[in-house]
Amino acid sequence: MTIKKIHHVAYRCHDTKATVEWYLKYLHMDFVLAIAEDSVPSTKEPDPYMHVFLDAGNGNILAFFELPNSPPMGRDTNTPAWVQHLAFEVDSEEEMMNVKQRLEADGIEVIGPTNHTIFKSIYFRDPNGHRLELAVNTGTAQMYQQLDDVKWAMLEEWTRTRKAPMHAKWMHTQEFNQ
Repeated sequence: MTIKKIHHVAYRCHDTKATVEWYLKYLHMDFVLAIAEDSVPSTKEPDPYMHVFLDAGNGNILAFFELPNSPPMGRDTNTPAWVQHLAFEVDSEEEMMNVKQRLEADGIEVIGPTNHTIFKSIYFRDPNGHRLELAVNTGTAQMYQQLDDVKWAMLEEWTRTRKAPMHAKWMHTQEFNQ
């Protein structure tokens, strides 16, 4: 079997209309589909929902469910809030900074830009509290090759020690993080 692509990624939302409008306004995603049901097709449970789909570019679809009869949304409290997030790649640092400016102008807190050596990014939350990241690649072919060369060794060392391997320590030197 070969996976062709991610068909869609689905998250929960508080208000589908507000969510669609937010993603249109700030990330310029197109609203491509809405499905509403009174029962869950896979389980036949009676649970009305609205399911919307947004075009995140290149055939990538971001979807949301509004579930009015379910308890309020929560998150995995055993996982730090910074871990679970959705990252979108943009074409340029200028484009990323323009989004940052629009978000901040409307009172939305933005962290960054953060320099990850091979990319720079900003972080913010959508109206449902989901953490989002916009990233622009800044690495060179040589940098990506160096990381590719050590990925398996890093994974093996991590598996044995559960401590951060130093195979890519160069990423954290002053030379690369200016």
